Amino acid sequence: MARPNFPGMGGNVQQLMKQAQRMQEDMARLQEEIGNREFTASSGGGAVTATVYGRKELKEIELKPECVDPDDIEMLQDLIISAVNEALRIADETMTAEMGKITGGMNLGF
Repeated sequence: MARPNFPGMGGNVQQLMKQAQRMQEDMARLQEEIGNREFTASSGGGAVTATVYGRKELKEIELKPECVDPDDIEMLQDLIISAVNEALRIADETMTAEMGKITGGMNLGF
């Protein structure tokens, strides 16, 4: 079977395929590594701290006793949402930055 000839690739499609496979393996390894990594963020001056895994799973919420006001549950809810969202944003930014190192800046949807 004749090997396809792609102009501008020097006919070395096998090498290109090996590089793509290596990149795919590196990306899978990185996704698993970052998925297991913990990311922490706080809100309300440290009153609420959220820790998430890179796989976008909430691990822990810490509340300082002084932020628990039974007359203002809405503020506490907002602080929790803010801390969790910030931790998830940090995890996403880390994934994007680390994937960019592997893909050479190609946007592959990560």
